[in-house]
Amino acid sequence: MLTEAVVGLPDPRLCPWVDRYLGYREVASTPLVRREVAGAFVVLILGWADPLDVADPRAVGRGVSGSAFLAGPFDGWCVTRTTGTGAGVQVVLSAPAARRFLGVPLGELANRAVPVDGVGGWLVRLRDELAAEAAWPARFARLDAALAARLAATDPVDGRLLRAWRRLDRTGGAVSVGALADEVDWSRRHLAVRFRQEFGLPPKTVARLLRFERAYASLGRTLCAAPAAGPHGAGWAERAARWGYYDQSHLIREFQEFAGATPAALVRAGSHSSNPG
Repeated sequence: MLTEAVVGLPDPRLCPWVDRYLGYREVASTPLVRREVAGAFVVLILGWADPLDVADPRAVGRGVSGSAFLAGPFDGWCVTRTTGTGAGVQVVLSAPAARRFLGVPLGELANRAVPVDGVGGWLVRLRDELAAEAAWPARFARLDAALAARLAATDPVDGRLLRAWRRLDRTGGAVSVGALADEVDWSRRHLAVRFRQEFGLPPKTVARLLRFERAYASLGRTLCAAPAAGPHGAGWAERAARWGYYDQSHLIREFQEFAGATPAALVRAGSHSSNPG
């Protein structure tokens, strides 16, 4: 059970890169299991209590067990499991932001969850500093200072790749790879190779994930206002078109791949992932 959740707003200098910080404390007397949806983002957990297990059902060895780790970007759903007390800070980063702060190509992190000590000593030190602070405002200030220092120390993201990412993000994935390649004056192959190397996933997959993320975020709000006719009813067909899918079957296939369940199953009580939509 989540016993404490505190949102922190980053220093204005970080706003183009970081949306918010989430400080949390959670107690689970019995195993707490969640399904985490796929996403073209990176999740940074800087915790200092009992460990959290992350498992990718598609492959052994992609998971991690620990209180401080990085996950993603992932093009499939994962499962998390924890027992005891969890405490820490969660930061969700876009792929360009993660590439800038971490200073390593995200191709090394795609579809993996890794302990922070395998990525950079600065993250280990930051986790220890956060744990030593007694109040959330002080912890968020520590985060501000550490991330600002990383911006000063790391190289900018390639401008053409950043432009391609922002175009995909603005359109919710509704732009072709060919059009992106033309806009940055690269071949489709060169764009796909560089994009995957730096941001972890190819542009076509990122486009699908961005569309899914928007649909997933809209799912609960839409159904609270007007319940669907059912998993195969007219309500889902209309929503599929609104969310940019070819038809209802396309919508269901994408949700099963990226969330491990149909849209109807995800709106049942307690079924939503803790990942952002």
